[in-house]
Amino acid sequence: MTSPTPLKGLNVVEFTHMVMGPTVGMTLADLGASVVKVEPAPDGDTTRRLTGSGTGFYPAFGRGRRSLAVDMKAPEGMALVRRLVARADVVVENFRPGAMAKLGLGYAQLSAENPRLVYCSCKGFLPGPYEHRTALDEVVQMMGGLAYMTGPEGRPLRAGSSVIDIMGGLSAVIGILAALREREATGRGGEVQAGLFETVALLMAQHMAQTAITGTAPPPMSVRTPAWPVYDVFDTADGGQVFVGVVTDTQWPAFCEAFGLQDLAADPSLATKQQRVLARGRTLPRVADALRRWTKPDLMATCESLGLPFAPIGKPADLFDDPHLQGSGGLVPITLPGGSTTALPALPVALDGARPGGAGDLRPPGADGAEIAAELGYSEAEIAALLDKRVLTVSGR
Repeated sequence: MTSPTPLKGLNVVEFTHMVMGPTVGMTLADLGASVVKVEPAPDGDTTRRLTGSGTGFYPAFGRGRRSLAVDMKAPEGMALVRRLVARADVVVENFRPGAMAKLGLGYAQLSAENPRLVYCSCKGFLPGPYEHRTALDEVVQMMGGLAYMTGPEGRPLRAGSSVIDIMGGLSAVIGILAALREREATGRGGEVQAGLFETVALLMAQHMAQTAITGTAPPPMSVRTPAWPVYDVFDTADGGQVFVGVVTDTQWPAFCEAFGLQDLAADPSLATKQQRVLARGRTLPRVADALRRWTKPDLMATCESLGLPFAPIGKPADLFDDPHLQGSGGLVPITLPGGSTTALPALPVALDGARPGGAGDLRPPGADGAEIAAELGYSEAEIAALLDKRVLTVSGR
């Protein structure tokens, strides 16, 4: 099935690095927008060269763009970039506050020349007392309560993904689409801002609401007060682990029947969900002992047949071979730097039954610079001069 392209015809210019900003560009590209990533000449975005836990940042969020590697410190390079943004529908940036304005590429400067421009800034904090602080995903996880809620008591622990960067980028996309819709009505663009700290605050809303209702701050999720009778990870006979949930009164008797716990189903003191929550201390050891007699595949098959929520305890690498992702268009082919190939997750949406993505592979730094310059009206001689002066660089030069 052909990838849906609802944003076809939208021109986006991206000045980003790391994860939050690139998530915006990737999402818009996957949805059909034409995205040009402006990178510093000659080597491109430093995110390409990260190691350790940053090794996957660029391959995961760098697909779908054309690359323009240009020296913006040179007047000729800045002139090229300004010509590029003059025709843009959207500009995305995620550099430190004030950096783009110092280059003459801030919202006020560009919108004065292009009133229809939607300008999106991805920052650590929205305008306010913290706006000039430096923020990273881990910083806001720590200060916003996510690390506290994730780790054991007294041991704050960051989540196992750049979850705030990614969600913050997706929130920026929502803002961009809203601004584009407003532009249809008014003919004018606008400024969109998305903040990492505000993103983690939204994720903490459920815990804030619980505090407001109960008057007591919730403990970390690792020691949370259970809300469900069975909602735990269980060992299996073959050394595996499976998460199993039994969360309704109708699921309980069927669960007990399937796993040889008929006496628990018949116990009047366990008739309601709340009774079973209060009785977890005596029921869970019985449940764990019963499930430990099953192999992981058989336990999962039985839970699926019963309509129970269940999950194997997976690792990220397991997703490469996940039959659902493979069978639903959930993985996008990617050629990695160095030439090897893999497949990485598509956007988590379907449009008319089709998954967006696959709009373009990763591009070497500057791979499309000459082509982009030609589209902007530069002659072959002018492009050659820019290349000779190293204002513009393309792959291999």
